[in-house]
Amino acid sequence: MDRTAGQKRQPTSYLYPPIEPFDRRMLDVGDGHQLYIEQSGNPHGVPVVVFHGGPGGGCSPAMRRFFDPAHYRIVLFDQRGCGLSKPQASVENNTTWHLVADIEAIRQVLGIERWIVFGGSWGATLALIYAETHPDHVRALVLRGVFLAMAREIDWFYGGGAGQFFPDLWKRFCEPIPEEERGDMVAAYHKRLFSGDYVTEARHARIWTMWENALASVDTDGHMGEAPADYARAFARLENHYFSNQAFLEEDGQILRDRHKIEHIPTMIVQGRMDMICPPYSAWRLAQNWPLAELQMVPASGHALSEPRITQSLVGIMDRLRR
Repeated sequence: MDRTAGQKRQPTSYLYPPIEPFDRRMLDVGDGHQLYIEQSGNPHGVPVVVFHGGPGGGCSPAMRRFFDPAHYRIVLFDQRGCGLSKPQASVENNTTWHLVADIEAIRQVLGIERWIVFGGSWGATLALIYAETHPDHVRALVLRGVFLAMAREIDWFYGGGAGQFFPDLWKRFCEPIPEEERGDMVAAYHKRLFSGDYVTEARHARIWTMWENALASVDTDGHMGEAPADYARAFARLENHYFSNQAFLEEDGQILRDRHKIEHIPTMIVQGRMDMICPPYSAWRLAQNWPLAELQMVPASGHALSEPRITQSLVGIMDRLRR
């Protein structure tokens, strides 16, 4: 979950000044996919890799600004089918395990032995799965808005749980779907997002994307926003593809099952207390009885990376890791 477009509340007082990448490239990872990768900050600094949300969200220039550019070597990339990666919106050869292999390919191409892994929402999911698969290459984990890719989390957001707090917006999300199909909204939208007709796919993709975007901030006014058609189509198709396949995990709760593999890694978790997209229970459950996990429950804050108190907490963590 989580998108990066339309972040209108980014509080510049906490963030580092804008910087431009010193390196941009496309990496061919096989299976017909090419990934967009960029590096900024200090080429000789401590490496930090950023995992964007979604699945399908893509990275944004604002993501560079959480890190002191004099200290960190900042690596951003667009996951398969996302952002500037090619082909856009493609779900072929696109699973969690393809992404984990891609991350390792990026690390090796860039000549990095160990890096800090920074991710929010689906980016936190991917960070945990990557770390559990390759713990020797992770110096620390910095997670925001934890999503464990469990059935209960998907059911909360697409099965009416969040809709009880936003009944007007939930009604708009449900309206394009016939009543007899509303028992499984993920499947109903899958049918339309993969119809083969671009207009149908784009129209339903915008509604899917607007539902999530409207609930991202704690001070939402109910405005669902209007994402560009190509962005929305990539975001919605990829997110739906992953959720329809239970994130391609072996079992529900796999991340918690395998947590023992990463319990030696320092882990900082920032969670909005009022997060309606990824409720705090998952972050709390992840951190329970994990001595090296530090959980910050941020008051009066929702899901978005741009929430002021969440931004402040994340910048503070990255500055603390610098010492």
